Order: sequence, then structure tokens, then C-alpha cells
Amino acid sequence: MRKFPVLLSTIVAASTITLSTTSISAQSTDDLNKKIDELQQQQKELEQKRNNLQSDSQKTDKKINKNLDKQDSVEKEINSIDTDLQATLKQISTKETEITKTNQQVEELTTQIEQLKKEIALLKERIKKREALLKDRLRNIQQNGGGMKYIEVILGSKSFGDFISRSSAVNTIMDQDKSIMEQHQADKVAVEKNKIDVENKKTEVEQKKQSLQNQKQDLVALKGQLDNQLSKKETLMASLKDEHEELEAYKVSVEEEQEILARQAEAAEKAKQLAQSEKSELEQLAREREKQQAEQKASPSKPSNSPAANNSPSPNPESGSESGSESGSGSGSGSNTGSTPPPQNNGGVLNYPISAPITSHYGPRGAFHHGTDFGAPIGTPVRSAASGVVIMTNKDAQAGMSGYGNVILVSHNINGQSYTTLYAHLNSIGVSQGQTVSAGQVIGASGNTGQSTGPHLHFEVHRGGWNGAKSNSIDPMSVLN
Repeated sequence: MRKFPVLLSTIVAASTITLSTTSISAQSTDDLNKKIDELQQQQKELEQKRNNLQSDSQKTDKKINKNLDKQDSVEKEINSIDTDLQATLKQISTKETEITKTNQQVEELTTQIEQLKKEIALLKERIKKREALLKDRLRNIQQNGGGMKYIEVILGSKSFGDFISRSSAVNTIMDQDKSIMEQHQADKVAVEKNKIDVENKKTEVEQKKQSLQNQKQDLVALKGQLDNQLSKKETLMASLKDEHEELEAYKVSVEEEQEILARQAEAAEKAKQLAQSEKSELEQLAREREKQQAEQKASPSKPSNSPAANNSPSPNPESGSESGSESGSGSGSGSNTGSTPPPQNNGGVLNYPISAPITSHYGPRGAFHHGTDFGAPIGTPVRSAASGVVIMTNKDAQAGMSGYGNVILVSHNINGQSYTTLYAHLNSIGVSQGQTVSAGQVIGASGNTGQSTGPHLHFEVHRGGWNGAKSNSIDPMSVLN
């Protein structure tokens, strides 16, 4: 019995083609036509998504450029404020120096005032003594008859020499009295003047000190305003930098998704080409069968052991399933050798990727957990959950997937629905990008790479393509059985 290759579920549902009946060939051809149409539609959708992402990437570039322009503007404002702030700090320092000098002047004037107070005390003592002396002289004059007559003293001279002596003595006494009075008056004026001058100067210096303190307060207030402005601008700059990092990260995520979509498109094109090739084979087989049937009708006397008869299908109704069983075991035997088979699918669209207990389910656990974790020792075989095409491994993954460590992404097409499965933290990878894999085929071994807290397999299922936001992720348990 002739056997034909099995197309992966990404391309068509796994099937074995035999020459049993014309209706089976027609049905298989119809299935392939349907699969080709679905793949073409998937290609159109992927292309539309890529175009949308390209537009999104361009918009993100504009936002990034706008963000950078804002950063430049804010940076200039920060530099300007910083310049004003430095100038203000310099002015405050100058005012503080002037205030210090003024304080020194106040201290010096205070010392001068204390010294003047001592001098005034001495002057007052001298004035007091002079006043006592003058009072004594006046008292003597009063006691001697109400006033001294200097002419009588002179005329009472006994000789010319005595006259000269008496005249000189009278002049001396008169000059002394005049000098005492003048000095007395001058001392009073000097004391008052010095007192007024020092007090005025002290008042002037204290006013200058108050003015400097007011100026300093204004500068300190200005410094506070500048500090506030600088703080706001620095906060704005930090926010812009955070926004820039988010935009850059989003751009990387978009680029990753574009790359994955491109590879999904390549996988769809490959699947379509394989489906078309399978369809051509089926059509060729159908033509050969029609030719054989026509030859049999034209030669009814032909022996039953002719080649055509030998090539006819076996009447055993289990022959088709036997062929399918052989084909299925053939595709799985090479990949499953030497390891325990994974749990069988009892209704879900995907098989379990590993024989190991579940240690963490899909859902919130602090940060949202977008997959299911299977606790397994390092080196445990990891299998493809369904037939498909490898669209990415860590060998060519973008930086945004570095947390996955060694990772494999496989694209599947099951019953007209596309899925992407992700196998992370692997110890080793046994497939490459663009390779077709069958359900249950070993594609790697579990490990503890990337951001992992222990040996396990992190398994994700996405309805459609994978993206950085993981918006397409679904609970793997909803499709595993």
C-alpha cells in the first residue's frame, strides 16, 4: 500500500492519503483547499497587523522625537534656572559678607560710644571742677564787697615796678578767667557734638544693616522660588526620561512583534506551499487512479494478480487506520525515543508539553503570570504541544525576551484558528527557526535559564501571535487535555 507524507497541523490536519476511494481523495482535496484559503486569509491578517504595527512604530518614533525635544527644552530651562540660582547664591554670599562687615562696624561704633562715654564722664568731671572754681571766685568777690576793682589794685602800686607787676598779675587773672570760661564752653560743645556724631553714625550703620538683612531676605526668597522651579523642572525631566524609556521599550516590543509576525507570515507561506504541493499530489494520485480504473474497465479479462490489482486498496476496513497509525508513530518515534510520552490529549487542541507536575498556574500572583509552570529537573524532554512551525528561538530573539532565557516559539494552525506556544527557561534547544515540528516532537530540554527561580518549564499559549504586552495569552489549561 502506498503511503504519502503527513502535513503539519499548521498546514493541514494530519492525515494519510490512500487510494481507497475517489470520495476520500475529493474530500482530502476539499480539506486542503479550505486550509489554503484559511492560510491565505491568515496571511492577509498578518500583513494588516504588520502594517498597523509599522504605523504604530512610526507614531512611537514621533512621540520619542517630541519627548526628546521636550527634554532639550526642559534641559535649557534647568540650565537657565541653575544659572540664576548660582547668581542668587553669589549675591546672598555678598550680602552676608556685607552684613558681617556691618556687624563689625556696629561693634566698633559700640566700642567708640563706650569710649566716648568715658571721655564724656571725664569732661563732665573737669566741667564740674571748673564750675566749683568759678563759684569760689564769685563767692570771694561777693564776700569782698561785691566785685573786685582791678583799677584799685593797679593804683595801689608803691612803685613803677610794683605797678608793672600788679598790671601783669591782673591781666593774668583776667586771661585765666576768660580761658576757663572758653574751655568750659568748648568742652560742653565737644561733648554734645561727639555724642550726636556717634549716635548718628550708629543709627546710619544699623539702618544699613537692616537694609542688607532685608536684601538678603529677598534673595533667600528668590532662592526658594528658584529651588522650587528647579525641583519642578527636574521632576518633569525625570518624568520625560521615564516616558522616553517606556516609549523605547514599547518600540522594541513593537519591533519584536513585527519580527514575529513576519516569521508567522513566512510560516503561513511555507504551510500554504506545502498544502498546494500536497493538493497537487492528491490530484495527481486521483488522475492515476482514474487511469487505472479506466484500464481495468477496458481489460476485464486481465488476471487478478496484475500490478493494478495489486495496487488496489485492501478490503480490510482497518487498513486506513493502520496506515495512519504507522504514519503517526513514524513521526513521533524519532522524536520521542528514550523518554516518557506526554499525557494524551482527550479533547483539547493541544498536548501537554512535558511530563511533570504543575507548580504555578496562569493568572495573578503579584504580577500577572501569563503561563503555566511545570516543575521538572533540568534536562527533562520538552515537546511541541501540536504540529507547527518554529518561528523563533533565543538564538534570534529580541532583547525584550531575555527574561525567558532559552526560549522557543512555535506557530500552529488548528481548525482554522492560529495559536502560538512558548517554551521558556530551557536548558537546551533542539530546533531552529523555520523548522516544521510534529505534535509530541521533542524540541528541547527543561532548564533554569533567564529570570528563573528554579528548574521548570514556563509554558504560554497565545490565541494568535505573541506580543510584548501578551494581550493574546490564554490559560493553557483551557486548551490542554
